[in-house]
Amino acid sequence: MQDTTREIRLASALVAAADTLDEGFEAPRYLQRVSDHCVELLDAWAAGVMLIDGGRSVSLAASSRHEDVALELLAAQRGGGPCVDSYGSGRPVPPVSIRVAHASARWPDFTERALRHDIVTTYAVPLRRHDTLFGALNVFVPTLPDDTPAEVAPEVHLAQALADAAALGLQNRRTCDQYRTLSGQLQEALSSRVRIEQAKGVLAERWAIRPDQAFVALRQYARRHRLPLDRVASAVIEGVADDAELRRELDVSADGPA
Repeated sequence: MQDTTREIRLASALVAAADTLDEGFEAPRYLQRVSDHCVELLDAWAAGVMLIDGGRSVSLAASSRHEDVALELLAAQRGGGPCVDSYGSGRPVPPVSIRVAHASARWPDFTERALRHDIVTTYAVPLRRHDTLFGALNVFVPTLPDDTPAEVAPEVHLAQALADAAALGLQNRRTCDQYRTLSGQLQEALSSRVRIEQAKGVLAERWAIRPDQAFVALRQYARRHRLPLDRVASAVIEGVADDAELRRELDVSADGPA
């Protein structure tokens, strides 16, 4: 029954980690929830996520439990640590004793700080989706690592599953944001084109000329005054454009190049 309950909690955590498309999405809160699930499912002391872009840390998030300490330990890894190593290799860093790592001068700044807070063991797994690496998930444990080979350690596999789900969620969010940005740009381009066509029609009717002639006047005016064509078109539609100056552009274009 206990295993079944844990499986249900894991399934729930994986679904939550992959769900990033709601309107109220906030990356720091989302990554904290992922870290909280990790602490709960792995009976860890604390956990945290380091997002990395271009080889440098760009964002840190930690579990609600011992959040301040976890953030400190993540920040201490800018000079080297399990997160940086896991991200660099794209592979898990298996459970390692902090005292052993400190004695061998592995990650000196990180291990020094971890010892101050009585951290016993740590390990990390990459946040990856196919060939895309987003960062790493770091777990802090209050007990020494056992003799289980790293490649079959169940806690590492479980942490990797959570990290993979989080990477999927982050990639989905990134793709969604890119499409929204593109959609906004296309909508603005369409709206701009509609305004320009409206302005052409306004001037063509007012001056009794062809729409293409009205467009020449709009374009010439925008170039001369170094203004976006869409801004000039909006001024015409709103009735605040200098009609006489616009008309002079038409006369100039009729006489030849300005």
